[in-house]
Amino acid sequence: MANIVHLTSAHPRYDTRIFVKQCRSLAARGHEVTLVVADGLGEERADGVRILDVGRPGGRLERVLRTTGRMLRAALGLDADVYQLHDPELIPAGLRLKRRGRQVVFDSHEDVPAQLLAKPYLNRFSRRVLSAAFAAYERRACRRFDGLIAATPFVRQRLAGINPNTVDVNNYPVLQEFDAAPDWDRKAMEVCYVGSISAIRGIRELVRACELLRTPARLSLVGSFSEAALEHELTGYPGWERVDAHGHLGRAGVQRAMSRAMAGLVTLHPVVNYLDALPVKMFEYMAAGLPVIASRFPLWQEIVEGNDCGVCVDPHDPAAIAAAIDDFCRHPQKARLMGENGRRAVHARYNWRGEADKLLAFHDGLALSPNRTA
Repeated sequence: MANIVHLTSAHPRYDTRIFVKQCRSLAARGHEVTLVVADGLGEERADGVRILDVGRPGGRLERVLRTTGRMLRAALGLDADVYQLHDPELIPAGLRLKRRGRQVVFDSHEDVPAQLLAKPYLNRFSRRVLSAAFAAYERRACRRFDGLIAATPFVRQRLAGINPNTVDVNNYPVLQEFDAAPDWDRKAMEVCYVGSISAIRGIRELVRACELLRTPARLSLVGSFSEAALEHELTGYPGWERVDAHGHLGRAGVQRAMSRAMAGLVTLHPVVNYLDALPVKMFEYMAAGLPVIASRFPLWQEIVEGNDCGVCVDPHDPAAIAAAIDDFCRHPQKARLMGENGRRAVHARYNWRGEADKLLAFHDGLALSPNRTA
């Protein structure tokens, strides 16, 4: 069994992809697993995983300039067999680990070059320059790593051209978290949105859709706003009277919100980095037995409409979103049947069990391979 260290300077210690799924799966296999974080909450051991804290940074600039250095020092002190990086800002630390002869893996949670092209606070020229510069840097760095993990097949296809030892480990739900079948007799007249709340994720259109509802349906919002100004703006919309904003909730709170809802919403805008994304909440809605109201992207249509587990709409059209909400609230039997279809699809294909097998096989392969020095 290997000594494996996961490092993240940007994610919380109980991050679903990093801790709940990957670290716990590796620890359950018998590997010695340490997760290095930067949240100021101290050291602990949870579910067989040692969590080491290097201290919370004062802001993003300090995180990039200083926290990455603390991460590197902590990593070297652990003397692990494999180091798995979860943030692009840790790539320089990974290269230094490689120069010291260590095995390093980069886990690409997102298509960063595409993500940069969608940044609203950058002008078009800056977006293109930064995207191209990062893509070039990523190519040079990732060729030197011992392997790459991608969060979607689309990202895997791109990264496999850089490093042949690349696998996609998709962020599908852990089935044990959704054991209980939904009780449709206890459903409320509401739909839910779970996740980070921002303009690019369609929150304005969701609140405007609430103005157009013909049923008494309410919108349950679970998550934090990316900008306080955006939250202040939305509270002035007439549709906000139909919104119940719960803020960030833990896993149990999220499941309670889903258990009350008639449908789950994931109406992200058609920016380049979302078109081929696989949002975990979409699959969690399905696992919870909720029909999905999703953006009309080809990949999402293939999943949602292909499994007859929801509808796809124009995410820029509040009227279309409102009509979909009203339809499920007026026809609970239809919603229930589509929810059951989604639940079956998750149990058959879109679940963490198969992804854990890929992750474990990937690390088994590293253990059998000689360490490739830079």
